Amino acid sequence: MTATAARSGRLTDLPVLLVAVVWGSSYLAAKGVTTERTVLAVLVLRFAVALPVLVAAGWRRLRGLSAVQLRGAGLLGLILAGIFLLETYGVVHTSATNAGLIISLTMVFTPLAVSRVRGTRLPGAFMAAAGLSVLGVALLTQGAGFSAPTGGDLLMLGAAVARTVHVLAMSRMESVRGADALSLTTVQLGGAVVVFAALVALPGTGASPWAAAAGFGAGDWLGLVYLSAFCTLFAFFVQMWAVRRTSPSRVSLLLGTEPVWAAAVGIAVGGDRPGWLGLLGAVLVLAGTAWGRSVADRERAAGSTTEAATAEAATAKTETEGTEAEAAV
Repeated sequence: MTATAARSGRLTDLPVLLVAVVWGSSYLAAKGVTTERTVLAVLVLRFAVALPVLVAAGWRRLRGLSAVQLRGAGLLGLILAGIFLLETYGVVHTSATNAGLIISLTMVFTPLAVSRVRGTRLPGAFMAAAGLSVLGVALLTQGAGFSAPTGGDLLMLGAAVARTVHVLAMSRMESVRGADALSLTTVQLGGAVVVFAALVALPGTGASPWAAAAGFGAGDWLGLVYLSAFCTLFAFFVQMWAVRRTSPSRVSLLLGTEPVWAAAVGIAVGGDRPGWLGLLGAVLVLAGTAWGRSVADRERAAGSTTEAATAEAATAKTETEGTEAEAAV
């Protein structure tokens, strides 16, 4: 590799790494701007800001989607809405550190699910890595002592399962294969916003978007803009740009550092104090997901189909937000 090529690669890597940092911090940002009564309102406001930008950026390609593709993307949007609801309610009821690390289990859930669907066997090393990650989450949720996981922890675990379902659906639905990524994302987010708007209109589901916005202070608005502009729009467009200049596996590798940043931001900025059991759990989660990724890389080099599933899991945030623009939380 020439010096120019190496420098170009580093310049491409930096924005992608910044996306991982932004996503890692998104859990704390969402926790700061959201309460249990404003979850739906915040989701409507967040994507009402981002959606028009996506529509304007990809209007021509959006018009090119067939009716079958629109229906498929709409169905994926329903799953996406479920992911956002689980994540956002979850982060309200647990720490930002726990949220970011528990959701990373998608990285091991997806290859496990794919192998089950395809009737293939995963390497023993991957299964060991998955077990290490699950053990880490079990310890992470204990805090300073052994206790039942919080409701927020369980919601984040449900979100990780829902992300796995979303990735599987995207990879297996014939109706959306070949669809433009920007158009597919726009329709999915639009469908999710419709779900949020319908739910918030029901009695007893919390504050309306207008009431929540009226009660926002300057810090709340900054948090909302950060989630919309950086965690959704910036993240999605950087990924589209980077994939064209490097490999999807390289992008997914960098995005896979998200849980590291979630833990770092939660502890350093959010004041999370997971206790010694929680810290041990965090280390095991990070070690398990990193080990699983390395096993998948070796499988990819050997031409195994396991790599494809793990690459999808590594970009699950991408697939669920802005491709999923993942927004996520």
